Amino acid sequence: MHKQDVLFVLTIDTEEEWQWDEEFPQHNCSVENVEKLPAFQTFCESLGIRPTYFVDYAVASNNVGSQTLRTFAKSNSAEIGAHLHPWCNPPYFGKTTEAGSHVINLPLEQVEQKLDALNALLHDEIGVRPQSFRSGRWGVSAKMLRLLASRGYVVDSSVYPFYRNDYFSCLGAPESPYWPSFDNALAPGEQRQLLEIPVTAGFNIQNFSLGERIHNRLSKPPFNWVKSVGLLWHSKLLRKIYLSPELTEIEDMLALVDQSIQKKQPVIHMYLHSSSLIDGATGLLDGANAFETICQRIEVVTQHLVKNANVKFCTISEAKVHLSNRSASSGVIKGEQN
Repeated sequence: MHKQDVLFVLTIDTEEEWQWDEEFPQHNCSVENVEKLPAFQTFCESLGIRPTYFVDYAVASNNVGSQTLRTFAKSNSAEIGAHLHPWCNPPYFGKTTEAGSHVINLPLEQVEQKLDALNALLHDEIGVRPQSFRSGRWGVSAKMLRLLASRGYVVDSSVYPFYRNDYFSCLGAPESPYWPSFDNALAPGEQRQLLEIPVTAGFNIQNFSLGERIHNRLSKPPFNWVKSVGLLWHSKLLRKIYLSPELTEIEDMLALVDQSIQKKQPVIHMYLHSSSLIDGATGLLDGANAFETICQRIEVVTQHLVKNANVKFCTISEAKVHLSNRSASSGVIKGEQN
């Protein structure tokens, strides 16, 4: 039986560590987690993975961080992309609010200045001109896409499927790679300069659209008063799952991978934060031995994927090259549509 061809992409938001329920750090950010990157890179290489590191200003301005990532880039063992955290990326325009921590809520001229400063730093300290981008705390807008394209970016990965909060929404966006409209970032368009590659997300049922409708309805009053979403999760009747070893246990990630293969998704896209590689840095992964836990989860998931699909490991910009060669008149590059 012929196995489905799948691209596997692993992206790491490479950034400072702090407790996410505290104030956003601006100066003298702690980046102790970069000391874990050489061991993590070696682990990835042992599995055949060529990761993509989305690097923010705090890490790029750190000597250990920048030199480590420069080594990865020079050996072509990983891709260096850009990750914009408004709070620690100059120039500064006052204290960062919760809304302002999301790039899409900032004035475009501020984003432009911050992005140019980040690009210059990545070039000067790491020796790269990044082609891939992810916004800090997710979310993207049409004006942001146009800005990225004007700076030579060819891939964005700021869409967080099936998610919204009080400050941004990704609801309605395709969960597969697509050419976003420069008028509506969450919809396919005609341009072919910049490809959106969302992280892999979905539900433990085959019909993701149905799962999304149920989940969204139960997240609102009066159903959220009795924690209906939590009840469905614990009963395993409906789970919203993200392919992230810092958020999701092995059993659920395997279920999501199986659903993605069945739906003929062309890309399996796993992600994590570099800060999760050290114990207790963000609150995402409880307990000790965070590094070992993350590596074990990645290894089990990739082994399962290799067993059930014909896998090509690649960086996110390499995935864009492969996907660009495929015809997709709708603007969405995928197999089955729900």
